[in-house]
Amino acid sequence: MQQSSVGSDTIQVATEAVRQFHLLTVAHPRLVEAKDRLMNAICDAAPGSLILVIGPTGVGKTTLRLKAECLIAEQMRPALDADPGRIPYFSIEAVAPESGNFSWRDHFYRMLEQMKEPLPDRKLNACQFHFERSDRGQFTSAPRGSGIGLQHATEQALRHRRPAVVFIDEAQHLSRMASGRRLSDQLDVIKSMANRTETVHVLLGTYDLLAFCNLSGQLSRRSTYVHFRRYLAESQEDVETFQNVLMTFAGRLPLPEAPDLLADWEFLYERSTGCVGVLKEWLERAVARALKGGERLLGRQHLAATALSVSQCEKILAESRDGESQLTDTEEARSRLRARLGLRSSSPPKDTAVVSQGADQVILPPAKKRGRAGRRRPRRRAGSGRSRTSPGTAAAPGPGPTRTSCRRAPDCPGRPTGRGTPCGG
Repeated sequence: MQQSSVGSDTIQVATEAVRQFHLLTVAHPRLVEAKDRLMNAICDAAPGSLILVIGPTGVGKTTLRLKAECLIAEQMRPALDADPGRIPYFSIEAVAPESGNFSWRDHFYRMLEQMKEPLPDRKLNACQFHFERSDRGQFTSAPRGSGIGLQHATEQALRHRRPAVVFIDEAQHLSRMASGRRLSDQLDVIKSMANRTETVHVLLGTYDLLAFCNLSGQLSRRSTYVHFRRYLAESQEDVETFQNVLMTFAGRLPLPEAPDLLADWEFLYERSTGCVGVLKEWLERAVARALKGGERLLGRQHLAATALSVSQCEKILAESRDGESQLTDTEEARSRLRARLGLRSSSPPKDTAVVSQGADQVILPPAKKRGRAGRRRPRRRAGSGRSRTSPGTAAAPGPGPTRTSCRRAPDCPGRPTGRGTPCGG
């Protein structure tokens, strides 16, 4: 009985230590860069604009949202003191649907609940159900009508609460829709709500959100993209920053002895694909395993037992590289855009020379290619082609013997008997 109590105490201590480590946030350069870009986009955005924060899974988008929420609440403190009914921001997670199709009715209902709106079940317009009664006079199910009523109630709540920004986390779930419904219709709902409430909407999600990009010219004009990138092994600066993050985590692990994570930095990068969020969740699992086993030091065996599989890392890496390539503007794409606009190419073509004359640059045309010295240029011989003569007129013989052909029968007496002998018939 005493041994069981000791084991239970060990598990509780390990759970509390892991929870404290879970609350830890490391302000690494990628997070600070994305936070600055997001805050600038929110401050500069017009009312009703859309901001899409896109990045690989486990890069730290939720941490970025929490940081932005704290900054917005701090900036709006004077306005909140003057108007107690106002909220600084509103955050909600787009829940993955069980049926495979995203439910707007459930989404609006959750928004009303989180804004603590009273009686969300009653926020329906009874006029919409006038023609949907049964024979007994009872209301029948009308998911479309109730969805419209909940959307109207949500818009009214946002107008009264007047948040500076609406955050929708895990927004890639919006792309799950019923067959036959256009993808642009999903984002049109968000765009319409942002328009009606004059509130900036921030959608955070994985690279699956790229499906919403460039659906229409109007949507592209009103949208801003913030790319939250992972650390790349091809960049020496990124490698050094990733190693600094490992050193910070090693000093904050809830263990009696700090491990040497730099010795296994390649393995840690391999199974986290350069995403700090994936790395932190991995360290949480490894620390929990070490504490429950009574270990004082985090070893390689704990990391290997709790790491993601190779196939999982390959899937994350494939999605990341595909998304990164779509968000990278190449010189070829820019030249194609300029050509469609009727502008000159931004880069001079091949075989051209750029000569600087003071402050100006003159692009010289490509030089003509010259042949090799002593080699005659190819040209057509005079009389090499088939001569066209009128009937009854004999063709003049050429300067030398030429090979001719006779179209007469094989028993023609004038058929040539040797090479170069003309037909006399």
